[in-house]
Formats: sequence, C-alpha cells, structure tokens
Amino acid sequence: MERTLVIIKPDGVQRGLVGPILTRLERRGLRLAAMKLIQITPELAGRHYQIHQGKPFYEGLIDFITSGPVVVAVIEGQDAINTVRKTMGATNPAQAEPGTIRADYAMEIGRNLVHGSDGADTATYEIPLFFTEAEILSYERAIDAWINE
Repeated sequence: MERTLVIIKPDGVQRGLVGPILTRLERRGLRLAAMKLIQITPELAGRHYQIHQGKPFYEGLIDFITSGPVVVAVIEGQDAINTVRKTMGATNPAQAEPGTIRADYAMEIGRNLVHGSDGADTATYEIPLFFTEAEILSYERAIDAWINE
C-alpha cells in the first residue's frame, strides 16, 4: 500500500474546500490514514520546502503556507501518489485538466489549494515532518474489495 502526504493549503481551508477536496480523493478509492488541522511554523515550512530554497519564489511559499491553518493528511492506496497528483491537476490551475481539483476550484498558481508529494522519495521525506508513525493508521474498509482487485 502506497502512502502520500496531502496538504490542503490556507486558501483551501479559508474557502471551505477541505470537505470537497478530501471527498474527491476518497471517491477515487483512496483512504485517509492520518489527518490533522495545524498551523505550519516558518521552521517547519523551511524544512518542507527545502528543495526550493534559493529560488525566487521560496519566500513567497513560506509566507503563504504559514499564513493560516492547513489540513495535513496521509492518504494511502494502490498507486496513491500518482492518483492524488492526477486528481489535484497541474500545479498551474490554468493548465489543469477539467474535472481536477485545481481546474475546478483554483485560478492562480500561487493559490492552487493543495499539495501532494511528487514521488515516493518525497513522500518518505514529507510524511514524518507532520506525523509520527503512531499517528498513522492502517485499516481495511468494507468497500476496499470493490475498489481494488
């Protein structure tokens, strides 16, 4: 079972889109393994976005992700990383496919509502930034047999 980190960013929380975003992921067949509402500190944001340090948009990323509460979640399922990323849509909402979260709800790249790990190595790095192993649950749902062979 693959796991990925999802962050519903401050714009998604402020706009009341936590439910619709999580619903889209669950309707794809993915399941929540952990979730919490937090305020990301500048230090944690710096660790999360360390790959972008030194880039012109880095300070803006830090300022935005720390500007209000976020929902962080561990999502699991078969091919969870790819499925989450396809469900979110392209980073730039103007280029996102219709029916994706970003195409349907976002207008600008700087307010694109949601983050998802971009690969297995990234997920392995990001998840422990926000969750301990004890906070992550693994369980079976009655519907899982109807989702995966």
